Amino acid sequence: MQKIAIVGASTLLGKELKDLLLDSPFGAAEIILFDEEDVIGQLEQIGDEVTFVGRVTADSFEGVDFVFFTGSKALTELRAGQAMRSGAAVIDLSGALDEGKGVLIGAPWLAANEQAAADLLTTAIVPADPAALAIALLMERIQKAAPIHFAAVTVLQPASQLGSAAMDELHQQTVNLLSFQTLPRAVFDAQVAYNLLAGFGEGAVTTLASCTERVRRHYTRLAGKHLPQIAIQMLQAPIFHGHCFSIAIELGNPVDISSLEQALSGEHIDLVLEDTDSPSNLAATGQSDLLVRMRPEGVTGTVHIAGSSTTSRLWLWVATDNLRLNAANAIECAMELRKVRPSGKVQ
Repeated sequence: MQKIAIVGASTLLGKELKDLLLDSPFGAAEIILFDEEDVIGQLEQIGDEVTFVGRVTADSFEGVDFVFFTGSKALTELRAGQAMRSGAAVIDLSGALDEGKGVLIGAPWLAANEQAAADLLTTAIVPADPAALAIALLMERIQKAAPIHFAAVTVLQPASQLGSAAMDELHQQTVNLLSFQTLPRAVFDAQVAYNLLAGFGEGAVTTLASCTERVRRHYTRLAGKHLPQIAIQMLQAPIFHGHCFSIAIELGNPVDISSLEQALSGEHIDLVLEDTDSPSNLAATGQSDLLVRMRPEGVTGTVHIAGSSTTSRLWLWVATDNLRLNAANAIECAMELRKVRPSGKVQ
């Protein structure tokens, strides 16, 4: 039986990963949970069994096949080396190992992703940022129909992408605004409730610019020579959960709209054709697929020929469950590592 450790098990992402593992090819594995000192002893459920969140020590990873880091960067930086030295395969969802030697940015769903091919020299895999993964998957599909001349993406980031503290702060800001009380600002140092932001306050725990840069960096790694370079901006949305994307695309030549719909359709993408079923962050909750609505540009980019229509410009409105997409990709990355683990260990 394989043994899997989740370090950061009490985080939003850790809980999502734990639930998905049970329904994955790793469902029969033994799963052990670790986290920061302040949540040690917390009760968690794995399938029908109740277990405790334990303390991470130097020998916690002995006999462990896979270690998923879903907590803080500091915790990953402290313990990832110990996991590697024990022979465990490391999958880092915290972002701490993004640019480490021998670390791959993983996105096995992409057909031509050079970064997803793990080998015996792979020290760890960082699952691609869920926003970068979603954008890359869409660009890859559109390119099947026509070359992309230009694309610009606006990413609407939810509070859950920054963790439970950000979710709690958005909730408390909403409550306090309605009761005319002072707003908590420990995470964002700005009013997020009922507001769209292009940046956080000076005292924020992170910056929106760094969040945007991570998406750009991961997309560039995923794109390689196969996908177009695109413009990306990010806004902080006053929503708790789920990424949304507004994407403008100009193609190199006019293409039949039915060809675009066919190219987009398939595994991991749910193409929504009805206006009454608009993709939304709420509709995407609990789904691993991208919800996509395509609208051809109707003024200058669309012409009608013999009853059919072609376009060289289109808009995509997309919604995803950011935590579920991240966790699902992490499991796919672990399966890639499993293929190159002779005798159960990465050598």
